[in-house]
Amino acid sequence: MTEKAAGTQANPRVGLFVTCLVDLIRPSVGFAAVKLLRDAGATVEVPPSQTCCGQPAYNSGDRGDAAAIARQVVETFEGYDYVVAPSGSCAGMIKLHYPRLLAEDVAFAWRAAALAAKTFELTSFLVEVLQVRRVDARFAANVTYHDSCSNLRELKVRQAPRLLLGSVEGLRLTELEESEICCGFGGAFSVKYPEIATAMADAKLRDVAKSGAGHVLAGDLGCLLHIAGRLARDGSAVECRHVAEVLAGMTDAPAIGQARKAE
Repeated sequence: MTEKAAGTQANPRVGLFVTCLVDLIRPSVGFAAVKLLRDAGATVEVPPSQTCCGQPAYNSGDRGDAAAIARQVVETFEGYDYVVAPSGSCAGMIKLHYPRLLAEDVAFAWRAAALAAKTFELTSFLVEVLQVRRVDARFAANVTYHDSCSNLRELKVRQAPRLLLGSVEGLRLTELEESEICCGFGGAFSVKYPEIATAMADAKLRDVAKSGAGHVLAGDLGCLLHIAGRLARDGSAVECRHVAEVLAGMTDAPAIGQARKAE
């Protein structure tokens, strides 16, 4: 069970935006998000018609396809009290970029704005909306936390994951010296500029090593996959996990990148 502050909305109906990476690569993050939301009193639904948020097309300049995807997402999720994503990247796309993308669409402009107003990243929703202050989880480890660019710069989410991690039994959080510096993933950035992305990831690994932590946590799977890939190539024993998995007490699965590494 979770510990909540008084005065929160009873049983809000939440549409979980699972995200492409979670769906295809790390479904355990989605299950962890469902557990956390239900433990906090929310009614959670995962619409089967949901698709990508459209960010890859949007960031590549394909506004036409991005807008078409955005309309489909709006139609799928607008009936819920809230939309929650275990990803600052996807939440940021819906919350900040949909209103701009559909601003000239008479039929969808106001609907995109309404959806944006009730869209949240997972940890911020738990803390700010559901008023969760503690989770029932144990993870006996020294961890560090990487702030993804989307969470930190777009959504201004920094304290929420740390507040919740502080309630995990046995967990010790050691901050990175430069937790706010980009890991180099940046979606299409790592594909367009692989040398720069690799150098940025290596700088992040040096920061992780200085922290002495055995685990890197973050709220965006793209960042974690990028960091885990570089850690594996570096022969490091440091493990990567999504913050939702730790908060939900669902850490039995191999760390991110380990299953592939073991094959």
